[in-house]
Amino acid sequence: MPQRRSHVAPSAEQSELAAALAALRATIESPTEFSPEAVTEAASVTPDVPDLDLREVPFVTLDPAGSKDLDQALHLSRAGSGFQVRYAIADVPAFVRAGGALDSEARQRGQTLYLADGNIPLHPEVLSEGRASLLADQERPALVWTFALDGAGAVTDFRLERALVRSRAQLDYVSAQKTLDAGDDGPLLLLGEIGGLRQQQEQQRGGASLNLPDEEVVQREDGTYDIERCHPLPIEEWNAQLSLMTGMAAAELMVDAKVGVLRTMPQPDEQAFTRFRRQTEALGRPWTKGEYGQYLRELDKADPMTLPVLEAAASLFRGAGYVTFDGAVPTGDLEQAAIGAPYAHATAPLRRLVDRWSLAICLAVSQGEPAPEWARESLDELPDLMQQSGQRASQLNADTLNTVEAALLHPLVGTRVDATVIELRGEDRAAVQIAEPAVTASAPVPVGTAPGETVALTLERVDVAKHEIEFAA
Repeated sequence: MPQRRSHVAPSAEQSELAAALAALRATIESPTEFSPEAVTEAASVTPDVPDLDLREVPFVTLDPAGSKDLDQALHLSRAGSGFQVRYAIADVPAFVRAGGALDSEARQRGQTLYLADGNIPLHPEVLSEGRASLLADQERPALVWTFALDGAGAVTDFRLERALVRSRAQLDYVSAQKTLDAGDDGPLLLLGEIGGLRQQQEQQRGGASLNLPDEEVVQREDGTYDIERCHPLPIEEWNAQLSLMTGMAAAELMVDAKVGVLRTMPQPDEQAFTRFRRQTEALGRPWTKGEYGQYLRELDKADPMTLPVLEAAASLFRGAGYVTFDGAVPTGDLEQAAIGAPYAHATAPLRRLVDRWSLAICLAVSQGEPAPEWARESLDELPDLMQQSGQRASQLNADTLNTVEAALLHPLVGTRVDATVIELRGEDRAAVQIAEPAVTASAPVPVGTAPGETVALTLERVDVAKHEIEFAA
């Protein structure tokens, strides 16, 4: 698992960085505090007790270490020559009443926003990290998807039910990966097998996964900050396949019922493909055959040129949006191109607004009932609400990373640094990767420089508060 950590240590720079990060909160065009009415509702609403009791099923959760807003729990088992996958999702529709204070404030937020010094949750923490979260050893209402898979990992049947569940353990990716690598028995013993089969199904559909290294600002116990960059672990990719499988099932239910909301993304056009082919040639890793998804899957993560290739491939994964419908399925391509099938967001309702609509509609359809009136009445609002929240999240993430990167580079003002060119941005400018500290930046480069080359730069100016960095070639 290639990983790089960069550390902001000197106290003066640390103080300046902390002030700059705190100032970012003031720039967010979204509420940062909940009204007393919303908090009271989150703490007091009592969901109906589900008729189905699945507390004896040994579900477990799998998330980054320290997570508290646990949306999903899973249970895997063999079933004849195939498998059974149970995927429990936090029953947020049971807690959030349409038209209430919680509903109103969630619509203003759209999704949980993550900052270096905490987060701004979609729902009050008493709900998102407490009463609705699928915490270990706690009885919780959940929306449970049950999938029957054949020996090749293809879904042969599925159903969705409201049930009472109790997770047995809160597992984290790193520890769980070590357990699987050691060959030890445990609740995730089948995850690699099932996840691998689902990856093969993805390949057969013509789907593609970008799997860029995670880039995250983290706060250490001593109050200092790090930027961590690491490739997703295999267990993260296998777990993601279960979420994708659930999203495809949700899309199928809603398309059949002719009411719902899908997550769509168009196929890249020929111009995008041509540009990407030229970039891979320039990087010395030419894409010469097969689908682009197959090419990306076969990249060697240990190859230093893989990151520039993946950065270039990001241009193929653009244009994602939401489409809603009620009464008739829209004409045209409804697929999420990277997945290779119609798809819906339906597995993260504690952290993403649209999932509550998807789950409420899917549950009603599964029970042979019409979609809830509140969901149908507000379907048309969802694309704009999610687009606005997505833009806020992207801008906040970029500003946070840029601020910490500026602090990391501040001690180097006036010195020379070497950087690898990731992507050209015109004739004399490029996105570059500095190895130490691990910073991605925009910098001038000599005309004729090619992606993958190393260039010498002089760091001329850094402004941490404005997250500005200036280099000279």
